[in-house]
Amino acid sequence: MSIQFHSDQRLFSIATAGSSYVFGLNDKGTLQHLYWGDPVAAADCAPLLGSGSHSSFDAALDREVEEYAGWGGLSYMEPSLKVRWHDGVRDLRLIYDGCRIDEADGKETLTIVLKDESYPLEARLTYSVRPGLDLIERAVVLVNTGDRDIVLESAQSAAWSLPELPAYRLTHVTGKWSGEFQLRNTILSEGKKVLESRRGFTDGHANPWFAIDDGRATEAAGRVWFGALGWSGNWKIAAEKTAFNRVRVTGGINDFDSEWTLAAGESFETPTFVGGYSSAGFGSMSRQLHRYQYDYVSPAGEWRKVLYNSWEATYFDVNVKDQTALAERAAKLGVELFVIDDGWFGQRNHDRAGLGDWHVNPDKFPSGLGELIGKVRELGMDFGIWVEPEAVNPDSDLYRSHPDWVYHFPTRSRTELRNQLVLNISKPEVKRYIVDFMSKLLGENDISFVKWDMNRTITEPGMQDHPLNRQKELWIRHVRSLYEIWAELRAKFPNVAFETCAGGGSRIDLGMLRYADQAWPSDNTDAFDRLSIQEGFSYVYAPKLMTCWVTEAVSGMNKRVTSLPYRFHSAMTGTLGIGANLNEWSEEQLAEAAGLVAQYKEVRPLVQGGRQYRLDALKHKGVEAVQYVGGDGEDSVLFAFLHSQKLGDRLPRLCLQGLKPDADYEIEGVDGVRSGRALMRIGMELPLRGDFDSLMYPIRERR
Repeated sequence: MSIQFHSDQRLFSIATAGSSYVFGLNDKGTLQHLYWGDPVAAADCAPLLGSGSHSSFDAALDREVEEYAGWGGLSYMEPSLKVRWHDGVRDLRLIYDGCRIDEADGKETLTIVLKDESYPLEARLTYSVRPGLDLIERAVVLVNTGDRDIVLESAQSAAWSLPELPAYRLTHVTGKWSGEFQLRNTILSEGKKVLESRRGFTDGHANPWFAIDDGRATEAAGRVWFGALGWSGNWKIAAEKTAFNRVRVTGGINDFDSEWTLAAGESFETPTFVGGYSSAGFGSMSRQLHRYQYDYVSPAGEWRKVLYNSWEATYFDVNVKDQTALAERAAKLGVELFVIDDGWFGQRNHDRAGLGDWHVNPDKFPSGLGELIGKVRELGMDFGIWVEPEAVNPDSDLYRSHPDWVYHFPTRSRTELRNQLVLNISKPEVKRYIVDFMSKLLGENDISFVKWDMNRTITEPGMQDHPLNRQKELWIRHVRSLYEIWAELRAKFPNVAFETCAGGGSRIDLGMLRYADQAWPSDNTDAFDRLSIQEGFSYVYAPKLMTCWVTEAVSGMNKRVTSLPYRFHSAMTGTLGIGANLNEWSEEQLAEAAGLVAQYKEVRPLVQGGRQYRLDALKHKGVEAVQYVGGDGEDSVLFAFLHSQKLGDRLPRLCLQGLKPDADYEIEGVDGVRSGRALMRIGMELPLRGDFDSLMYPIRERR
């Protein structure tokens, strides 16, 4: 078995193909973390089990490596659980109360029960492992077994204790609108480094993922410990280093302005926090997370379609005639999915009105959507549509009828962002309104794809008709209601694909990706900027889930000029989309684009289903390169991008990865046959020259 309880030594061990995770019950009854890393025998960790102290100020050093730390007694670090009892007591004393090991749904799960020594609260810690992955899924179910309310002031999903290292380097991503998923790293010193969102969704300024190494790990070598949280609202990950050189990473729902009242007999389940270990650098870490998403998280089983979105061609000026003309041009490119964006509903002629009135605008579509959908289908494409159900314009029929449906405080003005307010979707009538209009839209029209947008952070977080002592539940209730809405719609319309989009690259996490087939990583579609955005995205999330658009030659973001192949190659490293104004493309450009779309379809199984290798050896020369390998290394595709050539220098050879050493390979467009060993150890020349040059090389085993 992967999971074992060694009762004689009071040790718990979790073994995966390439790692061991061991903890136990020490002499004080504390659940103490012992080891996480390369495989070892559980018995070898037994000498590590035991309490310790330094002085009266640090009298319980074992609590610095506690598996799930309740706030109380001699615990001073970031707590995993903090509660307030009915009598005002805020001390928590968790004691061990048994365990069980189960196997179901292709995974093995350890459940450990902790109870407060005096009050009626159970914390059921779960650890699950999946075959073939060095990952552990952790979560906690909190149960009120008494007859009085318990207030959860902080309920985190897990605490990950790191082994003692000479240095601790934290890698994470940061960003802003148009610049999401930018990689950062920092050496942890004593104290706490907090990554978080307080904006109501996952947020593009940070993403709920971390990686820690000793400062020496590379893309292909070194030990890396990492974790990713599956929660689409306010979240927090705190990496805390003590004076005794111990680091613990605690993460879950953000406790800022957040409480949850656990009534008698009720339970509360935290989001899943997946942790993992890689002995082969950051690349292996990413490939594990990608495979986990493909096999166990994302609902999408088929290849994602090449799409065209008409937003940048028409903006709000949407009508059946112009959309039909665009569809005809998109079909010439080999597009498989035609998507209309904002502007098709209500009085939505600009972003100041109509949001919330989800009925087809009769002036723009006199015969409803059916006329356009029929023509799109005749052209051989599926049809998709844009919605933003959680927000509303004050200038809308919905808001005029239900001003009480938005989050607000009665004594405060209602701040508008993008001329919008946010609906309280936890209200049953609001939730039903969204489910009903979406069901009507999808039920009456042949729609295969929904782009679900959310462009508004939550402010003035007041919930009308909700008890005053439970107002801080808003942050959790919104996300739970969102999940319930998506789950209901997916069950009703299993053949409809959904894309998550929120203010650019917000609301991308392992929680949302359980419902979304793909994600929009940024509103910035500049082909060069996208390389760094897409690289940061790929550290955590799989290429198939990443929607990438080809837009205009002159970037609207930076006024940078790039060639059509460069723009396509950049977008072909994920799920390919096109968002340019095709009305302005010449017949020659349309023909060239059609050829590139055809090339993408040939390599799509590799990009969307293969193993990704980020080849960083030439970054110092301004070259970004990424490779996708299928099967056991039979076929591969390489994308490479040169920023600018300097001083007439030729580029060093680029070494590939993931191929079979003894196999012979042919590179499309390059003469000769090379062995996998030669390509990986000696490398290949890249004929990149000038500024913003790129290439795509399909590489196939010679059979």
